[in-house]
Amino acid sequence: MSWHQETDEIRLRRKLSKQQGGEEGIALQHAKGRLTIRERITELADTDSFEEHGEGAGFAEKDAEGNIVSFSPANYVVGFAQVDNRRIVLGGEDFTLKGGSPNGAGLRKSVYAEELALHFKVPLVRLLEGGGGSVAGSSGSGPKTVGSPVYADPRFRVIAAAMTEVPVVSAAMGPVAGFPAGRLVASHFSVMVKGISQVMVAGPALVERALGVKLSKEELGGWRVHARSGLVDNVVDSEAEAFAEIKKFLSYMPGNIWQRPARQTSEDDPERREEELVDIVPKDPRKAFNMSKVIRLIMDKDSWFEIAPLYGRGQIIGLARLNGNVVGVIANDCKHFAGAMTAQGSQKAKRMMELCDTFHIPIVNFMDEPGFMIGPESEASAAIRYGMSAVAAAVQSTVPWATVAVHKSFGVASAAHFAPNTYKLAWPSYEMGALPVQGGVAVAYHREIAAAADPDKKRHELEQKLIEARSPFPMMESFAVHELIDPRETRSKLCRWMEWVDPLLEASKGPVKWGMRP
Repeated sequence: MSWHQETDEIRLRRKLSKQQGGEEGIALQHAKGRLTIRERITELADTDSFEEHGEGAGFAEKDAEGNIVSFSPANYVVGFAQVDNRRIVLGGEDFTLKGGSPNGAGLRKSVYAEELALHFKVPLVRLLEGGGGSVAGSSGSGPKTVGSPVYADPRFRVIAAAMTEVPVVSAAMGPVAGFPAGRLVASHFSVMVKGISQVMVAGPALVERALGVKLSKEELGGWRVHARSGLVDNVVDSEAEAFAEIKKFLSYMPGNIWQRPARQTSEDDPERREEELVDIVPKDPRKAFNMSKVIRLIMDKDSWFEIAPLYGRGQIIGLARLNGNVVGVIANDCKHFAGAMTAQGSQKAKRMMELCDTFHIPIVNFMDEPGFMIGPESEASAAIRYGMSAVAAAVQSTVPWATVAVHKSFGVASAAHFAPNTYKLAWPSYEMGALPVQGGVAVAYHREIAAAADPDKKRHELEQKLIEARSPFPMMESFAVHELIDPRETRSKLCRWMEWVDPLLEASKGPVKWGMRP
């Protein structure tokens, strides 16, 4: 007697699981312009590094002699992989089987993904393409258990826990609805592919049945919708670009909250001075300037990675390096609502603060703050509520901050630019106050202006007088900023600050009080 028959069956099950939905299912996937989950894993992971867990999971039908006549694999593939020589957990739905809607073994493997990442304290990457549950799964006869046992942990606890301990990245690689859509947004970074991916709570058929609204998948949850809704961070043109974005984001992240992001060797001189900075801010306050260019000129060359560029566009967020060290960046973009804090922009800035707090990444803030956005749309969107949430996140932040006062700071929204013990630098172009001079003069001196022989001349005289009073030099004299600097010195000042805060970051590793949530 031997176990050859059983071991042969194990090998056969493993072989059959690689067939996914069969030749027809794979051909249909390719005809839609999409890779299969196993092809995606091969493209993203380092060569031959994927170690699958549950390789033979699935259900077999056997004949009377006990031979397998058909096999339905688990339609979620998960395991360890190496990405740029770092171990991660990598998984995703197999859309060639049931359109990614989980079968029994597939659901268990998908839930296991978060457990695996948490247990081994490594980043989690999800390549999502599926529709969640199906009413067909609830049919059938005979007695069966319903729901979860009363002693079970909440089903989504592990998803929330993962976001507080390890980097989580998700990509929408095709239609994503229901539970997979929930997983997509429960991430530190998310990306979707134009044309082939859509993200929805429910698909068009259910929306039409429930609401009487007929829309295509693209109209309902395509990239044009979600690049501006904030549901996903970045949008790309191809699956290959999605893999590149995933790798780029992970390159700034530690393996978990008990580690620090890796410092890279930098060939960029920390003392580099960019002449363009000295006149990049116009003296005319009504003229816009390029804040993204400011960031690129100061950070290590080619290190700037912008996140959510089409959402909350008055704010700029992303990751970069200073002398090889990872930093989070938050800035105002005066080209959009003068950089004012809208409801969306406030949420965007707050997410960046929480990401950096969770993974102990210092924040560099480039301030050009005109205040909370005003007007009927601002009131309807509750902008000041979300703005104050960003303020609370800033003042409760635990990582070191450096704030560069580039141009202006007006009103309560300015408080979202300073954390405890912020290193405060100011440029000569900086002005601050309760309100912008131009609008503030019109309100505070309206009677005096109206009574003047030449109201326009009077208003201009008052504005100039107040602008002169808002010079940053008195702030330097009063030690209200650490230093008033030549803009060309900004990089060197920030690189030195990074050396100062390095021991603080080393001591801060571990859980934080305010972890990141979706």
